[in-house]
Amino acid sequence: MADPPTGRTPVSIYEQLGGASFFDALAARFYAGVAGDPVLRPLYPKDMTDAEANLRDFLIQFWGGPDDYSRRRGHPMLRARHLPFSIGRQERDAWMRHMAAAVRSSGAPAELATELLDYFERAATHLLNAEPPRPGHLPIVPPPGERRVDD
Repeated sequence: MADPPTGRTPVSIYEQLGGASFFDALAARFYAGVAGDPVLRPLYPKDMTDAEANLRDFLIQFWGGPDDYSRRRGHPMLRARHLPFSIGRQERDAWMRHMAAAVRSSGAPAELATELLDYFERAATHLLNAEPPRPGHLPIVPPPGERRVDD
């Protein structure tokens, strides 16, 4: 879609940040932090290569790059893919600490870094699944003590 005042096609955030190499480095920095994190590390397999590739490809696609993630894995289904993991405030905050550090050290222009961090804040909060629902939200998965076992 062309930008009416200039007639140019808007440039995606993916392109503004330099393409795949930016997101490859971002995912690598993020997982370097996760590797030593006592809260997050137990949630990942011993070899985090696939997790890093999945994050990189998802972010590339989300921010306007090629759709390799969806071609390889199908619809992102971000929340559904994370439901098998217990994600409480502690896990969410640890994840955000590492992602914020990765973004801050990325060299992204301030306005784009802010846009990335705003998205990551929303996404990380959306994945919370180990706490009582926030006011006005219905639980997707009942707390462990309230789960029914059907005969």
